[in-house]
Amino acid sequence: MKTFKVIASVTIAAIFSSCGGENKPTTATAAQEEPQSMVKDAETYDPKRGEGKFTAELLALSDKLDEAKAKIGEDASNVKCTSCHKMTDEKLVGPGWKDVTKRRTGEWIMNFITNPDPMIDKDPEAQAMLELCLVRMPNQSLTDDEARAILEYMRKIDGLK
Repeated sequence: MKTFKVIASVTIAAIFSSCGGENKPTTATAAQEEPQSMVKDAETYDPKRGEGKFTAELLALSDKLDEAKAKIGEDASNVKCTSCHKMTDEKLVGPGWKDVTKRRTGEWIMNFITNPDPMIDKDPEAQAMLELCLVRMPNQSLTDDEARAILEYMRKIDGLK
């Protein structure tokens, strides 16, 4: 009988200690788990431009490649991008970059690489890439200049002279 009381006491103590305290796991609400988009009105979303501050007018892309900027972009991409992206059309972790500037506008690319989370939340093409790659692109905290140089490097990969 004494053994039964000891076992019962230990069991009850284990049950009570696992039910309370600061180590209790919390369940996040759906709003906490899903990233929130910065777009207030989904009808204002432009899938050719994406979500972010970059517009065609702001970029003012030239028909001629800026070789110096492309070299800076290549160096930056070697540090921040090539662990997940190949310069071919082959998928690594993320999609390959070949012909990306032919499939997407410059402003879409700039908005995506500088601000991937809201783009993934809203953009059907970004969502399709997520389904294909199964890994959400992390925000690399690119400066505007780094992003613009990487875009120029992408244009070079795609054959712009």
